[in-house]
Amino acid sequence: MAKQIQAIRGMNDILPEQTGRWQQLEHVIRQLLAGYGYSEIRMPVVEQTDLFKRSIGEVTDIVEKEMYTFEDRNGDSLTLRPEGTASCVRAGNEHGLLYNQTRRLWYMGPMFRHERPQKGRYRQFHQVGVEAFGLDGPDIDAELILLTVRLWKALGLLPYLTLELNSLASNEARGAYRDALTAYLRSHLDMLDEDSVRRLESNPLRILDSKNPAMAEVLANAPKLSEYWDEESRSHFEKLCAYLDAAGVPYVHNERLVRGLDYYNRTVFEWVTESLGAQGTVCAGGRYDGLVEQLGGKATPAVGFAMGLERLVLMLEQADSLTIPRAVDVYVVAAGPEAELPAMRVAEQVRDTLPGLRTMLHCGGGKFAKQLKKADQSGAEVALILGADEVKENKVTVKYLRQNVEQQTVPMDELTSVLRTLV
Repeated sequence: MAKQIQAIRGMNDILPEQTGRWQQLEHVIRQLLAGYGYSEIRMPVVEQTDLFKRSIGEVTDIVEKEMYTFEDRNGDSLTLRPEGTASCVRAGNEHGLLYNQTRRLWYMGPMFRHERPQKGRYRQFHQVGVEAFGLDGPDIDAELILLTVRLWKALGLLPYLTLELNSLASNEARGAYRDALTAYLRSHLDMLDEDSVRRLESNPLRILDSKNPAMAEVLANAPKLSEYWDEESRSHFEKLCAYLDAAGVPYVHNERLVRGLDYYNRTVFEWVTESLGAQGTVCAGGRYDGLVEQLGGKATPAVGFAMGLERLVLMLEQADSLTIPRAVDVYVVAAGPEAELPAMRVAEQVRDTLPGLRTMLHCGGGKFAKQLKKADQSGAEVALILGADEVKENKVTVKYLRQNVEQQTVPMDELTSVLRTLV
């Protein structure tokens, strides 16, 4: 027997028993984004490697250790996208969507990072990204956060999530803070772990995001970024907080929230949860006003966020707060060979007249009792039964599988009215 081939580690199959929850989650997200006036954009999963080096930053963990990068047959360096914002900006620049325009875009799809697989985090994972271009005020920052609040409410997840908020200020202010932070950390070099020592030269702000408990004391006494904010950044952040306060949205000002990508400036935020064990981030974003120009476009303000679908699905499973539609509503059974062709016609008739119903036709024949068992296992609300008598009299028997209702035999032209209650 040939050796069975298995999926690559960290790249998971989503099985039919699981996809119902995924589809319902995606449906809620699509409806919500349409309600806020966002349009979908679809980008390729493979991009030039330079796109991510220039946007994310060459000294970030993603570029240094996590990207799936390879040479194609032409010798070009290509990468499976590790995140969506850079691809979205590239597409916007390439097709003239951004300059001197206001754009609200969203996308959904797989991303790829070669990191240690763990609960809710895989090497192929799925994200929804939401991006707004051409707007530089705190009002759009606030609207994006309010959009996420509305999503958490629709999914029943708001009680399990906490909003953390910070400002990375302008590039100039952050540069001054970086110098002060580096000097402070150098004076406590013996207290830094190996990862932090490595980041000290290349990306010291990322040290603030360390989850190592041994680093807690030294980081608690580190200089605060807010002490270095320029006046414009301070005003932007205070107005954002005022919008959230007016909307009744609670938040935590986390001075150590810096995000892992180099392109962020000013507003950064994360929605975190402890319902998955250790604290995990399920949605994160912020401003990246310099990225469009950095990738070859004209200077354009921009803000957005991304959320991981795997972690949201895990939370939905735990909360059991999302109603999953039945896989099948109507199961059509043929009691005897003479009823098989009429049964197929009935199934097609139901699909024609009531397309909102999920209708499954039993195929493959078999004993009547086994067909009814299959109908019950399908989760269908009713079974439609055709035997010799029904065919002769142009009728169909409706058997209720989930309700204590007596089965009935009805004329074929009344079937639509009987089934309409299931839609």
